[in-house]
Formats: sequence, structure tokens, C-alpha cells
Amino acid sequence: MRADANASLLLDRNLEAGRAERTAIITHEGERVTYGALSKQVHRVAARLRAMGVRREQRIVFVLDDTPAFVAAFLGAMRIGAVPIPTNFLARPDDFAYFLDDAYAEVAIVDAVFAERLLPFVAERPHVRLVVANGDAPDGAESLDAWLQDGDEEVAPVATHPDDMAFWLYSSGSTGRPKGVVHSHADIRYACEHYGASIIATTAEDIHFSTTKLFHAYGLGNGLYFPLWVGATAVYLTGRPAPDRAMEKIREHRPTLLFSVPTLYNAMLRDDAFADTDFSTVRLGVSAAEPLPPEVWRRFHERTGVEILDGIGSTEMLHIYCSNRAGAVKPGTSGTAVPGYELQIRDESGAVLGGGDSGELFVKGGSALSYYWHQPEKSRRALQGAWFATGDRYHQDEDGAFSYEGRVDDMMKVGGLWVSPIEIENRLMEHETVREAAVVGVEVDGLMRIKAFVIPTGDVDDDLPEALRKWCKAALQRYQFPHLVEFVEDFPRTATGKIQRFALRG
Repeated sequence: MRADANASLLLDRNLEAGRAERTAIITHEGERVTYGALSKQVHRVAARLRAMGVRREQRIVFVLDDTPAFVAAFLGAMRIGAVPIPTNFLARPDDFAYFLDDAYAEVAIVDAVFAERLLPFVAERPHVRLVVANGDAPDGAESLDAWLQDGDEEVAPVATHPDDMAFWLYSSGSTGRPKGVVHSHADIRYACEHYGASIIATTAEDIHFSTTKLFHAYGLGNGLYFPLWVGATAVYLTGRPAPDRAMEKIREHRPTLLFSVPTLYNAMLRDDAFADTDFSTVRLGVSAAEPLPPEVWRRFHERTGVEILDGIGSTEMLHIYCSNRAGAVKPGTSGTAVPGYELQIRDESGAVLGGGDSGELFVKGGSALSYYWHQPEKSRRALQGAWFATGDRYHQDEDGAFSYEGRVDDMMKVGGLWVSPIEIENRLMEHETVREAAVVGVEVDGLMRIKAFVIPTGDVDDDLPEALRKWCKAALQRYQFPHLVEFVEDFPRTATGKIQRFALRG
């Protein structure tokens, strides 16, 4: 085992490179935290956790927003070989109890604003020690704020093997409980050396701004390990990432790399503040979590000149493994494999398909999960040798770009023919009356029918459903149109804005 395999060494490499006085984080309030100051905070957290008796591979559940405390706790825990588990602070209350029990958590580190929600669950589990950040700690709890202010002890990183568990992330599955996705110390380095270096080519001069939170796999790379790997700066936004609040950060801090999701890119375009926001410093936008509609890409590019690199990643693969490239974006596709990753499309029997054929996407790469915690059957189904079965249905076009058709279980068979909801949604989004669309299959009188849920741009008249059907028929196959159209104010979504189609199917 080697100390240099420990993923917490992101900060050490910057101090060794003479970047102690460079800004690592700009907080929501505008405070600038240097690499040197952040390193001291990491050592202080590591020392206090060790003093509490926390040891190698013991789990620590996080319920934290995006602040320097998250980074200090995340890297400090891994430095002593403990396993941080960032969780969604918007999760259902009973999920927090599940996280604590499923992970056998020894410690919970919680922002003060969320502490009241966690207190009953911690009280029922006397073995779980509570640490409160960014506010007053209740009686019986430790104060992370106090930890961060005091202590000069330097904590050497625990020697680890690259394959040792480093951190977990809970995936937000569409059914059942979230799955604990176990990642190793090697995974962060792999993502930095491949996506970070090859696709966004981030450098110490970059300023990262991600609207996706650090507890999410996508946001963790955007706002933590990609910028820290090269000595760049990350801008943090706490609270809800609404379009007006996101654009305020863009105007204030002038990022060079903007990471967001399709829903928020679309919402920014439609916000009154968009016209007053200068995107000229943004050299690249990045989109993930769900496909970016080509119409949103075109509108954003026309109004800002910014190319958005749409790609696909997952909690299981840690970050994006298939992406468009700067200067060669093909809107409506997920691009091609990120260097260091391999992709295959397979049919239901597992046979590898040729170009143009639709099937399930499989990916191979060094940032893949080790396994799902306490889920051996799901681990065996998802991990097939060195390959991970994504559950996403794709085809490859004549240029080699991969195009998303939907989750394998989102595909609809209408009149004996497979229909992708994504193609219909993209076409609907091009209509001037449609702000956003979600398409699902529903059963009507024993037959599968296509239903579109539409968020309109304005008033709706009785003729609009038929107009939208004709609009789809004019550009797609004659059977690719919504038999049913329902106008809604919004869709059920995950914490990152991804549409929950299973909820629409009812």
C-alpha cells in the first residue's frame, strides 16, 4: 500500500507546486479560501476525526451544502482512510435513517440548517456521533466550525491501495431504495487524467462554476476534484440553483467553465436576467445528467457564443465517459468515448451490435464503481467482467457519435415498432409554443400509446394538441407522434432536475 494512492492528496500536489496563496474556493458569500488555508482545514478535520476514534474504512455520512466545510471534511476523512458518503440534503427524511443504517455510519457531519431533520435519527442511534457545520452545534454534538479554526497538527495520509474504498455516493434509483455506489481511491485520479485533461482541459487559470451540487457525482467532479487537481478555482453556490441565482454568480465571478444540466440551461435562456448576463469569459459549457435538446444548444450558442459539451456520465462511472468535443459538437448526441473509456452497444442477448443498431450501452473504464454496497445481485447484473451495463439505450450514427434513445425501460413499442421518447421530445422542443416536453408510454384500452406532457410557453388553445401531432409527423416517422397531450406547469424531477418519467407514467 502507498500513501500516494490516497485520494485526499489533491491539495498536497498544489502546495508542492507553490500554489498555497492561490484561491481554491470562492464561497457563496464571496470569501476567498486559499489552497494553503484549505489544506490546514483538511489536516484539522483529519486530526479531530482520528481523535474521535474514527479509523480506516469507517463510514461518515454527509448532509452538507456546497461550502469549504464539505471539502475539508471530504478530504480530511479520506486522509485517515475513513469513507465519506455525501448524500442529497433534499432526500426524504426516512432516507437519512436508511443511509446511516445501510452504511453502518459512525459519524454524521451535517450543516446546521439540516441538523433538526437529522437529530431524531441520530438520537435513535447512540453509536452515531454528530458533527455540525456552518452554524451552532446542539448539546452533545461536535462543532466542525470550531475544528476548522484551531490546530496546527499535520496528519500524514494513511497508506492506501488504489483499490481501497475511498468514498461512496448513493444513486437516486427510480424504484426502491438508493444504491450505495462504492468508489476507490484510484477513481478520482482516473477521471481527472481523462475527462478533466482530455475534454475540458482544465488548468490552474480556470474558474469552475457548477450549478450541480457536490453531493452529486457530476457536481463532485465539477466543483471539487477537477479544479483541485490542477490548482484552479471553484465558485460555490449554496441553496437552490435557480436560474437567476446562477447567473448572478456568473456576473459576479466570471467563470471560464460552466457546468449545468439541460433544465437549468433552458431556464436561464428564458429568465429576464439572461440578457444582462455576460458569458464572454466562459470558454466552455458542460451538460450532463440527461440529454441536452439540440434546440436548447442552438439557442444558447446563438445568444452567448458558448459551446456546450453534452455528455453522458453516471454515479457508477463517477463522471462523464462519453462527450462531445470543443469545436466539433454535434447537437443532439452525447459525442464519442472519452479517452481512457471504451463503449459498446449490445442487444438483449449480449451480442455487440454494429453501427446504426439500437441497444443497451456498455462502458469500460478505470473510474467504474467497485460494487453496490449490500446489493450483490444488482452488482452482478451491472458489472459484467470489466464492463458496466448502463441501462441506457443508444445508437451510433454515421459519424460515430452516440445518440441517446432513453432508458432501456423507457422505450415504447407502438404498433410493433420501437419508439424513442427522446426523438419526440426534441422535435416538440423546436415548436414555438413548447418550453419543455416529456414523453412516456401509457396503456389505453390495452394498447400502448404515446403521451406527451408539455410545459407551454404561453396560453393553450384547443387546437394546439393536433398542431403538435402534425409538427412531429412532419419531421419524424409517421408513428412518432403523441397520441395524447397534457399541458402541465412542471414535471416531477430528481434533485439535479432530471425528469422522473416513471412518475409521469403513474
